[in-house]
Amino acid sequence: MTTTIIWTIAILTVLGGLLAVILFLVAKRFKVEEDPRIDEVEKVMPGANCGGCGFAGCRAFAQSCVEAGNLDSNFCPVGGNDTMKKVAEVLGLEVKEKAPMTAVVRCNGSCENRPVINDYDGLKSCRVKAALYSGDTGCPFGCLGCGDCVAACQFGALSMDTGTGLPVVDQDKCTACGACVKACPKAVIELRNKGPRNMRVFVSCVNKDKGAVARKACKAACIGCGKCAKVCTHEAITVENNVAYIDFTKCKLCKKCVAECPTGAIHAVNFPVIKPKPAPTAAPAATPAPAPVAEPVKKEE
Repeated sequence: MTTTIIWTIAILTVLGGLLAVILFLVAKRFKVEEDPRIDEVEKVMPGANCGGCGFAGCRAFAQSCVEAGNLDSNFCPVGGNDTMKKVAEVLGLEVKEKAPMTAVVRCNGSCENRPVINDYDGLKSCRVKAALYSGDTGCPFGCLGCGDCVAACQFGALSMDTGTGLPVVDQDKCTACGACVKACPKAVIELRNKGPRNMRVFVSCVNKDKGAVARKACKAACIGCGKCAKVCTHEAITVENNVAYIDFTKCKLCKKCVAECPTGAIHAVNFPVIKPKPAPTAAPAATPAPAPVAEPVKKEE
């Protein structure tokens, strides 16, 4: 019995050693050499692994930068231009600066503008709700209000406003990684340029119904009237499928469209508030000069 155990242990030991040698030779034979610059690029990355760059993580992005030979099609939204400059230094390449971007919620369907007509009592998830029906209101295109975008954001840049029922973006925390865009089943969140001094103009509506139907569902809906496109002198506005869209690469922030929109669907963000000039005060009436007092005439004696 003891001899059998000893032989079993010996055979297993030899077999294990033989397999280890075989695995070592195979690993050595098929070893893939990696460019050491991948490690160097990964070190200067923010390490968020958010996927906003379009790759699975920071290492996959670093490998793409090394293999591509240029940085024209690669950009890290979290690290921004500062990180891309470091990547360029590591690889000895040039990189063009890109305008910073931020997430924008293109829905103005607050509780006041878009009354609730259904009562949802299921799992609090926009994706689940969208799979079941069109939503709690008469607008089948608007925000569902469950906060999937908030849960998807790794940087705490989104929160739900309990007063409006809509998500709010903190532009100082937003890295434009695009996680909220992917999480929204209604596609009401878009990445747009922050704009000079963080000023931007956009249509806060994605409702594709005809004007009367859209307005019935939401008081602040775009009705596709095209008035904004007519006053825009920069050809930045197009109306398609009954809803207007502003191309932020062409918009000059003149705000003519904002004043022209009859429903208030176009929003102007972070513009300075211009105080109305005070009405000119009337000049005080001139005080009439006192009438000259006539001296008494002296009678001659």
